[in-house]
Parts: sequence; C-alpha cells; structure tokens
Amino acid sequence: MATTWTITQTDYLTSDGFITTAHWTALAVDGDYTASIYSTSSWAAGTPTIPYASVTETEVLNWVWESVDKQATEDALAAQIALQKNPVTATGTPWGQA
Repeated sequence: MATTWTITQTDYLTSDGFITTAHWTALAVDGDYTASIYSTSSWAAGTPTIPYASVTETEVLNWVWESVDKQATEDALAAQIALQKNPVTATGTPWGQA
C-alpha cells in the first residue's frame, strides 16, 4: 500500500510571511481501494522559522510529521482499506431484488 502526503494549502501572516497553519491530506492506495484523511496542523506565529516565500513542501511536511502521529495516521488509512476489502456492514433494501 502506497501512502502519499500532500500539503494542499498554507495560511501565513502577511506581516512577516511565517506559516501558521498547513492543510494536508494523506492518501493511501492499494489496488482498486483508496482511503484519505484531511487535516490541519498549526503553529504559533514565527515557530516554523522558514518564511513562506522560501519554504518547500518537503519542509512543511516535516513540520506536520513533527506535530501528528504519522504512523497512526497511516495505520488508520490501512484500517479504512481493510474495511473496504472486508466490509462488516452493508446497505440496501431486501425487497425488489432479483
């Protein structure tokens, strides 16, 4: 199963250019099955010390991984995919089915 982490947006202070929030997604793919998580990570003003104009996605991802449990997130994605492969609930109506 491959997991891809992406920064979808950042919020930053226009006064000094420092990022205060990163919006991120983690997407896991296992064949025809996919699962995703969206969340945000926030920091006090000036805590990440690389200004918006100079930061890379890799650097922001590293900040995110310092503030969230990366393994637990990836484990949750794997659990979502496991439920897709082996569902424990279903929906529908029993009438009108051939």
